[in-house]
Amino acid sequence: MGERFPVYFIPHGGGPWPFMEFPKDAQGHGPWDDLGAFLKGLDAEIGRRPKAVLVVSGHWETEPVPTVSTAPNPPMLFDYYNFPAHTYELSYPARNALDLASRARELLGAVGIESAENAQRGFDHGVFIPLMLIYPEADVPITMISLKNTLDAESHFKIGEALAPLRDEDVLILASGMSYHNMREFRRALPEHVSEAVRFDDWLTEAVELSDPQARAERLATWAENPDARACHVPDHDHLVPLFVAAGAGGTDAAKRVFRGSFMGKPYSGYRFG
Repeated sequence: MGERFPVYFIPHGGGPWPFMEFPKDAQGHGPWDDLGAFLKGLDAEIGRRPKAVLVVSGHWETEPVPTVSTAPNPPMLFDYYNFPAHTYELSYPARNALDLASRARELLGAVGIESAENAQRGFDHGVFIPLMLIYPEADVPITMISLKNTLDAESHFKIGEALAPLRDEDVLILASGMSYHNMREFRRALPEHVSEAVRFDDWLTEAVELSDPQARAERLATWAENPDARACHVPDHDHLVPLFVAAGAGGTDAAKRVFRGSFMGKPYSGYRFG
């Protein structure tokens, strides 16, 4: 056992973006360059390798309870559509940490949270895309845990709280989603909508920066009451829910915004707890 690991909420971007060409601006900058640099630098920022990573992705929901992956060598799950053929040939051969899967279920059960396991689930792109940049050699074991399809803040905060002891067991908890996820407006830069996105991103940052876990949970539970929230998460908020898990696992560690990218004026952020 070493020093406590941080918890991260990371943006995973749009589809298989690291493996595609995008137009550059006048300065030679592509739309995902900043996110790529952030994810590629995460291993060095953390400073040491975890024994395993527990990933909660906005692309896996189950009913009625959270579910852990138990496939020893998870296959690839190409859950994106109409992209170039070569993006369906990507491979990320990381193995599963089956002891971590068991430990996660044990921790959830200890606080009365029922769970299940799935021996077929593969790596969705909310998992393999960022991890291909963070740990490109696929040499760190990866276990996945699903969201509940209720997508509520309260129960996902409690899931994160239950899993927090893993941070003292050399496990990195990685929540993969997007703080902005309106696919209808993603490729447009309407000034009014850009303002909505900026305001919501700032509100979200203020909420996760609260050091009191109860105050943080209560603030995040009101996210849908924010007048800009629904404009930033269309048609649903599945990409926001991993942040609730991360905020619960953060405990008394307030978040720090460690990344802020922008796509056509609309910001999206990454956070570190601890």
